[in-house]
Amino acid sequence: MTPPDTTSPAVLEQLRRRSADRERRRILFTGATIVTMDPDLGVLHGADLLVEDETIAAIGNDLSRDGAVVVEATGTILAPGFVDTHRHAWQTQLRRIMPDVDDLGAYVMSTLAGHATVYRPHDMYVGTKLAALTAIDGGITCMLDFSHNARTPEHSDAAVQALIDTGIRGVHASMGPHFGDWDRQWPGDLARLKDTYFAHEDQLLTLRLAALATDAIAGPALAHGTELARTAAELGIGVSVDAVFGAASSEAVLRWEKAGILGPDLTLIHATGLTPAAWRAIGNSGTTIALAPTSDAQIGLETAIPAIDEALSVGVRPGLSIDVEVALASDMFTQMRALHAIQRMRAANAVHGTDRQPNRITTHDVLDFATLQGARTNGLADVTGSLTPGKKADLLVIRAEDLNNMPLNDPIGTVVLGSDARNISAVLINGAVRKWNGQVLDVDLPALRDEVHASREHVLTTTPAAA
Repeated sequence: MTPPDTTSPAVLEQLRRRSADRERRRILFTGATIVTMDPDLGVLHGADLLVEDETIAAIGNDLSRDGAVVVEATGTILAPGFVDTHRHAWQTQLRRIMPDVDDLGAYVMSTLAGHATVYRPHDMYVGTKLAALTAIDGGITCMLDFSHNARTPEHSDAAVQALIDTGIRGVHASMGPHFGDWDRQWPGDLARLKDTYFAHEDQLLTLRLAALATDAIAGPALAHGTELARTAAELGIGVSVDAVFGAASSEAVLRWEKAGILGPDLTLIHATGLTPAAWRAIGNSGTTIALAPTSDAQIGLETAIPAIDEALSVGVRPGLSIDVEVALASDMFTQMRALHAIQRMRAANAVHGTDRQPNRITTHDVLDFATLQGARTNGLADVTGSLTPGKKADLLVIRAEDLNNMPLNDPIGTVVLGSDARNISAVLINGAVRKWNGQVLDVDLPALRDEVHASREHVLTTTPAAA
């Protein structure tokens, strides 16, 4: 079998020449196995996918080649880009600095009460840029950056600019910092951010308000409630709430239900150890959930068990997220596999020794969580998350005949259980090529490496003021 055209520099050059002329930007992928994650389209074998400008124009067999750059994709899987619903991107130059973190308190005191307090705007830029480029490399085309170190307006500007510069479909969720000195400009600065960077609906970036579930960690100013909900509603933006776990968060959920501020525009992150009453309120209101499977398990949040069964029991299909790279893996393949294994382990264990059958999730479920449900959680289900004509062209080309994937027997199983970043030959975001022949494009890696190392040294060698 010959290599797919996504390894060809000549084809890439054709695409680059066309990219400047949006009216002529037509790309036709031919002969691929297409995992659409669209419930009505399913999986298509030996099919074609046509991209026109930013949009998926058609999927089917023997599509017209007129005016298109044809990309022979036999031997590959076309899949939607993954969607990360929660990552603290500014921390990325501190990757794996505490790989065996003891608990949440250790993370909070080291990272949020310590290192975060010495971040300059430039450090925000470097960390966020590195996170976004790594996301693209691993097939994440949409990333919610839970940017909870907005010490000044300039810190927020730097984080947003990093998303712009990488070309990712970014969701900037802004929150003030937990500890240390800051300008107290948040949440008021959200209006400026919206006017400056998020004025148009049809753009790569969107804005959300970020908050915490309770005042236990950082005080009442950062805790979600009616005032922050009103701010978000006035701006017309969604809300993402972190640190949702345990009895206190369960009580907060019931307060939000009573206040009428639950709903589809609200995302609750983690949701571990919540009470049945809280889950009832979440399910009844259509509130979305962002799970962080490895974070819950490794850091030991509440029960340390991702709340997948609890979510599904009330009709909520969650999105998935990376959380903190200071202690966790960077990629969505890890999240899918961890959740798949943990839930199936629990399901089998629950019926062990009986004649009952376990209620297991499937590889299709976790890929759905990592794509379409992630897009819905981020408020972007109409834009991305599936390969559906009319949606934006956020897609992956995965080599199915590589050593670790061949032969292709089950395409969804291959994406979830077989593949990793090395198999992703190409990534398109909004119709633009961001990765080709296994390499993220337009990255000066030596310069980036110098920036990352210099920023890390500043953060690690600067003494936090009164920390």
